[in-house]
Amino acid sequence: MLWVKAFHIISVVTWFAALFYLPRLFVYHAMSEDEVSNARFKIMERKLYRGIMTPSAIIALVLGIWLMSFYPLEALLSMGWLHAKLALVIALFAYHGKCGRIIQAFAINDNQRSHVYYRWFNELPVLILIVVVILAVVKPF
Repeated sequence: MLWVKAFHIISVVTWFAALFYLPRLFVYHAMSEDEVSNARFKIMERKLYRGIMTPSAIIALVLGIWLMSFYPLEALLSMGWLHAKLALVIALFAYHGKCGRIIQAFAINDNQRSHVYYRWFNELPVLILIVVVILAVVKPF
């Protein structure tokens, strides 16, 4: 179980690195005004999303389910902190999907948001990470 947990943590760290960096790319992409920069950001965003972010999310999900399989159902049902954490993980997957839709909008030059929007958008995974770590470590309920 410890190996599964170790690789789950590694995949979560990798996923969060991408969740933090991709919206930062959106900030700079929204500020870019020349075609060379625009094309470069499209490539960077696509490669980060498809090559790192999505595989890391899938691996984190699979390993997280695997970790839960080590516990009896009765125990899982009594872990309130785990239910809250799983709700936040679902929110992260929604955020992940929203990032994919933003990439698609940039890809067809149809971005409707300013760099200021993306600066705020970039803060959501930080807040979720703080709460998830507290829930997983402190297990307050």
